[in-house]
Amino acid sequence: MRPLILITNDDSVDAPGIHHLADCVKDMGDVIIVAPAEPHSGQSSALTVGAPLRIRELPGREGVRVFTVTGTPVDCVKLALHAIVPRKPDMLLSGINHGSNSGTAITYSGTMGAVLEACMEGIPAVGFSLLHHSMKADFTLSTDFVRSISANVLEQGLPEGICLNVNIPAKVTPEGVRVCRAAKGHWSEEYKRYLDPSGNPFYWLTGRFVNTEPDSTDTDEYWLNRRYISVVPVTPDQSYTPAIKEISRRLDS
Repeated sequence: MRPLILITNDDSVDAPGIHHLADCVKDMGDVIIVAPAEPHSGQSSALTVGAPLRIRELPGREGVRVFTVTGTPVDCVKLALHAIVPRKPDMLLSGINHGSNSGTAITYSGTMGAVLEACMEGIPAVGFSLLHHSMKADFTLSTDFVRSISANVLEQGLPEGICLNVNIPAKVTPEGVRVCRAAKGHWSEEYKRYLDPSGNPFYWLTGRFVNTEPDSTDTDEYWLNRRYISVVPVTPDQSYTPAIKEISRRLDS
């Protein structure tokens, strides 16, 4: 039986990145795309509550079936497992996202929300992001690396409870791959203020990520700035067990 590969994203079914990702792996197994009908960037692990979800199958491409869901990336994963795929996928891929998900961006990322959902279901899962927001971004420079990482995960799986956040430098052929940790930092100048025609203020999300440890050589930001692909192992379990003893001392009764 050929491997079953489920692909989703947060940029919508119309985004070029998801179709390039499907082209990268369609020779490795049976590929099914289940993607949001509309963009859902920044939705993290949001799901739809109190509203109906609708599935629509679109004309496929060679070796790829394509479905849309009127919901978030997590909706796509959950509904795909419930009503679309014939069996549990051997791997889930999310992306290729148009824009970075390095550093603390995983907190907000719809791309990685889908990956974390699949990981909780016991499916080896990888999120790919290119550091370029344009819908005309060139994904071909990293094709060999995307294929290599995907093939490795499909063949060998991942440790239980672990998924991968992969970020790709833009406009260059990557120098290689580095497995590392996410850089610590924060977002600055997040909202820009404007006035509408009536003189009333409104705000538009913008901002930039500030890396607070630029000289640390073991972070994704460090290696991305040096034209390497960063691979960060992540987990849906946000428990921080080293703190249990200290917090227990203060709060247990």
